[in-house]
Amino acid sequence: MNIKIRQEKPADYGAVFELIEEAFRKLEISNHQEQFFVERLRKSDAFIPELSLVALLENKIVGHIVLSKIKIKNEEKECQTLILAPVSVLPEFQNQGIGSQLIIEAHKKATELGFKSVILVGHEDYYPRFGYKKAVGFGIKQPFDVPEENNLAVELVENGLNDVSGTVEYPKYFFE
Repeated sequence: MNIKIRQEKPADYGAVFELIEEAFRKLEISNHQEQFFVERLRKSDAFIPELSLVALLENKIVGHIVLSKIKIKNEEKECQTLILAPVSVLPEFQNQGIGSQLIIEAHKKATELGFKSVILVGHEDYYPRFGYKKAVGFGIKQPFDVPEENNLAVELVENGLNDVSGTVEYPKYFFE
């Protein structure tokens, strides 16, 4: 399978909306609002166009990922990191490595842009293959109840989460 990954363009927005909707349609753990979340994200100051990527197969968009800016705060300071949310692949193309390719490419681009880490709330059996570990090990907590094994973080560069600890602060567009 010859997958091409490139930056998402405004002309892709409609196809990406439908892709995300389809990718999450049958997931029980989903609120089925991810496509609307991505629309809100694109209008926020947390959006980084270079970190919104699409996967194409024969010029058809079959996957999408977005990393955006988010803060981790404690009493003394706040630090900026990235959050991976969501990664989406059309159901008929899932379990073929497309999501993995998107994550690897997004990490590479984020590192090139100078980011040092990424956090996420995700599946404990999937994300560790990309270097994700329990965020509690870095002193990072979520502001809501989430099992420790699903609150994950990765250092894109060595010691990328040194001196970072606290609670993730979500912008309002996450929950609108």
